[in-house]
Amino acid sequence: MFSAVSLFSNCGAGDVGYRSAGFRFDVMAELDERRLDVALLNHPGAVGVPGDLRKTWRKVVKEYQKRAGNRRPALLCACPPCQGMSSARSGKGWHEDAEAGSKDERNLLVTVIARVAKELEPALIVVENVPAFLTRKVRHPETGNPVSAANYLISKLTKYYEVFPVLADLCHYAVPQTRHRAFLTFVRRDVRMLGTLKRLSRIPFPRPTHDPSLGGGEPITIRSALDSFKLASLDAACDEKASSRGHGGLHVVPVWDERVYRMVSSIPKNSGKSAWDNKSCATCGGVDVDAESVLCPKCGEALLKPIVIEPDGKARLIRGFKSSYRRMFPDRPAATVTTASGHIGSDFTIHPSENRLLSTLECALLQTFPKTFDWGDALQLYGHTNVREMIGEAVPPAFTKAHGLVLKGLLRPPWRLAPLSASDDRCVRAWRKLQEAANSSGKRQKQYQREMSARGDFQ
Repeated sequence: MFSAVSLFSNCGAGDVGYRSAGFRFDVMAELDERRLDVALLNHPGAVGVPGDLRKTWRKVVKEYQKRAGNRRPALLCACPPCQGMSSARSGKGWHEDAEAGSKDERNLLVTVIARVAKELEPALIVVENVPAFLTRKVRHPETGNPVSAANYLISKLTKYYEVFPVLADLCHYAVPQTRHRAFLTFVRRDVRMLGTLKRLSRIPFPRPTHDPSLGGGEPITIRSALDSFKLASLDAACDEKASSRGHGGLHVVPVWDERVYRMVSSIPKNSGKSAWDNKSCATCGGVDVDAESVLCPKCGEALLKPIVIEPDGKARLIRGFKSSYRRMFPDRPAATVTTASGHIGSDFTIHPSENRLLSTLECALLQTFPKTFDWGDALQLYGHTNVREMIGEAVPPAFTKAHGLVLKGLLRPPWRLAPLSASDDRCVRAWRKLQEAANSSGKRQKQYQREMSARGDFQ
């Protein structure tokens, strides 16, 4: 097997896919020791380096060199936290504001990747993040100029590496959920097959298997996925119905109070509708009201909608996105499995037909975790919330295995899977985003700040 190093390893699930393709992880680094414990259970030969990588990256290098001496690793995987990219204020203005982007230090963690790459000189580097990684501005750590994190990393590695970016929805790769992600794959310029790859106008990513526009099958729907799991039905009405024996205690869902349960049960099954659309009262049943109504016109009680009662006793609709309190569409891929999969108020978390959220186990399987994935005592020690967060932040192993097979073909031909065409829209769009971010000049940044200052929005 080829040697590999993992940065920001989370629970090691994405690395499981690369291992299945032929890469052995010698060192794994993760801030959260709880996550690292799980990762090492699933990569028993690896050395774990816990802690903040800005402080521990030299230890990563030393631990690898203890094992391998001067031999370069074949692969460096890095999936830095995406919260600073994905949960920030929306809007083009903020997106361009490097000062705001730099307030979350996680947006600058690519500096660690560059340092480790410089020391270990891996043949291949893979970086995964949300699409905003390609464009959202931060302050350049050395010059202070606005730059996207992705463009910064490319600039630091371009002397020795050829970069290949991709923007992909992983539902096109047998992952039964919509999951838009950005990937950068760096190939060291002395890798012999790099010339062949470029001559064939290919890039080191797998061809999609579930994209009809390229002759593949349709994406896997959540209905098909849930049917294939063959798990017991659950119900959020009470503890007895909300859990199923076995499965390591993972096939469990939160229990709701009576009002929330009635609100969800009022959403038609397999409709993809939300509780915001409900026109029903717990006492009077169906009523004729408009979308903004909060009280029953017959009895005056709060309708079975997402409603909050103010201190003065008045009812109002909860302020939130209309994708919350909504059932998933059964004949589409599942909504993106996030760290908030256990919250009804998050995007599309309600089961298509049953009155409950998806279980922790179902979320793991939608993320294509193998059923043999070893959680150890994580559930007992850390609880469902922490396990759901590990699942939500993982890179689906179904994709990383396919990607790993293409990467392996670069190092040891022939390819078992055909690489993606360089003209594929996933690659073209990624390059376009990177170019747009690079063309956004300091002058444009100053103009943006003046506009925000005039509006009172910039400090």
